[in-house]
Amino acid sequence: MLKDITLGQYFPGSSFVHRLDPRTKILCMIIYITVIFCIKGFAGYAILAAFTALCVIASRIPVKFVIRGLKPIMLFIVVTAVFNLFLTGGTVIWKWGFLKITYEGARMAVFMVLRLFFLVFGTSLLTLTTSPISLTDGLEYLLSPFKRIGLPAHELAMMMTIALRFVPTLLEETEKIIKAQTARGADFESGNVIRRAKAMIPILIPLFISAFRRADELAVAMECRCYRGGENRTRLNELKMTAADAGSWTAVLIFTAAVILCNIYFG
Repeated sequence: MLKDITLGQYFPGSSFVHRLDPRTKILCMIIYITVIFCIKGFAGYAILAAFTALCVIASRIPVKFVIRGLKPIMLFIVVTAVFNLFLTGGTVIWKWGFLKITYEGARMAVFMVLRLFFLVFGTSLLTLTTSPISLTDGLEYLLSPFKRIGLPAHELAMMMTIALRFVPTLLEETEKIIKAQTARGADFESGNVIRRAKAMIPILIPLFISAFRRADELAVAMECRCYRGGENRTRLNELKMTAADAGSWTAVLIFTAAVILCNIYFG
């Protein structure tokens, strides 16, 4: 299960999406997420599915690898769908005892599942096609206007990127600890919820110790290399917009306009 979490992983490549400026990818992702929550009908989701499929094809990332990221949140998706299915009021289409399904509830359940599905797909594409360094530079540039109000743009971007980068590392460390504890006779699968929660304590303590140790080693390594962020920091690869970024913006604007038209005429 832990290996299925793709958040924070980078999939090296030279595809069209990989070559895009990180600022373009971050802003397009923000628009993509906003559009997901603005869709009102199935026609809009059809356009969203087509656009997402084109992005996956352009990124040259195996579809199975992206779908694998859905497995860890399948339980959350199912629970969300069930809550919306049975707890939303409206026109009753099926009833058995105290359980009832309404048309509005079924519609909302399907919409919530689709939203979560495309949210995971879209955010996975951002992290899979953008290296941590590029992501840091892009976030720092986008947050730089807030420096006027005292926001530490570089430090905030660096913290966010490092936290995202260490998600796969900590997951791998967690898996090693679980295997080590299991080999010593620990049982993490039997018993009720409280007992399982107590069984997780031997995992959390060494995991926190490992995380603090890695953080200290990273800080020492950056200090030894005289790392200084901010205004005077130089970069090996400067961020630069290209014709590919202009094409991406055109595609995103067409996609947004198509969804708006679907909301007007089919919503």
